[in-house]
Amino acid sequence: MSAARRGLGLLLLALLAQAAWTADAPKKTPREALKPFNELIGSWRGLGTPEGTRAEKEKGLWRETILWEWQFKGNDAWLNASFDKGKYFTDGILRYLPDKDLFQLSLNTTDKQAVTFTGPLKEHLLTLERQDEKTKQTQRLVISLLHNNRYLYHYEVKPEGKTLFNKVYMVGATKEGVPFAIGTGETGPLCVVSGGPPTSPVTYKGKTYYVCCGGCREAFKAEPEKYIKEYEELMAKMAKERAEKFKKP
Repeated sequence: MSAARRGLGLLLLALLAQAAWTADAPKKTPREALKPFNELIGSWRGLGTPEGTRAEKEKGLWRETILWEWQFKGNDAWLNASFDKGKYFTDGILRYLPDKDLFQLSLNTTDKQAVTFTGPLKEHLLTLERQDEKTKQTQRLVISLLHNNRYLYHYEVKPEGKTLFNKVYMVGATKEGVPFAIGTGETGPLCVVSGGPPTSPVTYKGKTYYVCCGGCREAFKAEPEKYIKEYEELMAKMAKERAEKFKKP
C-alpha cells in the first residue's frame, strides 16, 4: 500500500473516530446551558435609543423595565422575560436547543406578533437572527452581557440582497436595586437552584438557603432535596478547586 493511501486511510479513521465521539458526547442540559445568563435574573431599567441624528435620537428616547426569571418543569428550564412599557416587546422566552447547540428567543411584540430568533452564544455575546417572510429581511437581535449590573441589546436589519446590517435601535439596561450582600460563591452562598447571584432566603428543615428569583423559589419548594443535593455538590467542587488553586507548590 502506498504512503498516500495509508495516509488517507488514517485520516478517514480519525474522522470516523471524531464523529463517533461527537455523537456519544453528553449534551448540556437546558439548565447548564443557560447558566451564563444568571446575571440577567432580576429587574432592569432600560433606556432605548433609535438610530438617526442627535435630534432624532433625543426625540425618540424611551424607558422600559425588563424582568428576567427562571422557570422549571421537570428536567426542562428556560428564562422568562417581561417588558413593562416596552416600545417593541411585551414578553418573551429564552430557551436552549440541545440538538443544535443554539439559543432561541421567542418574543411577543407590542403589535401582537410572535417572532422567534435563533443563534449562538460566544463569550458574552448572544447573536440571534430570523427571516421575515413578508419583508424578506434578515432581522438580528444582539444581547451583550457586559457585567452583573449592565447589559445591552440592539436590533438591526439586513434587506434582501444586501450584505450589511443596519442598526435600528439599542437599549441599555441597568439592574435595579442593590445586590443582596451575601457574596457570590467566593465568600458566600449562591442561588440553591440556578447557581446565580442570590437575592432572597428560603428555609428547609431549619436551614437557610438563597434563591435569585420567583421561578427558582417555586422550583425549590417543589423539590428541595434535589436542589440541595446538587447545590452541596457544586459548593464542594468549588471549595476543592479553590483549595487546589491556592495550594503552595
